[in-house]
Amino acid sequence: MQLNTETSGQDLIIIVAAARIDAVQAIAFKERFRAAAANAEGRVVLDLSAVNFIDSSGLGALVASMKILGPSRKLELCALQDNVEKVFRLTRLDSVFKVHKTVAAARASLAGSGPATLVG
Repeated sequence: MQLNTETSGQDLIIIVAAARIDAVQAIAFKERFRAAAANAEGRVVLDLSAVNFIDSSGLGALVASMKILGPSRKLELCALQDNVEKVFRLTRLDSVFKVHKTVAAARASLAGSGPATLVG
């Protein structure tokens, strides 16, 4: 599982470069997320634009990632494909995570240049 990172001020954008976050990928995702976010000081935005499938193990990995950051840092998501967005709505995790409709909306929110467009 490959995760790429970019910074925006103190905030970190982690781009998931995989089509799936499932039982096979969940442990590797958590390990790589922990390493990528270890030195993040601000918010962390997870770009899921490449992900077209997520299962319960993948959802658990995202929740675990949020817990890795602790209460002082926030994990936000962006660019959910329709299949993934549907899973978030069905499980009500769209009310747990702040979800930006697009990568551009997440970046604008990080830059403070305007309100984020939220899914749901």
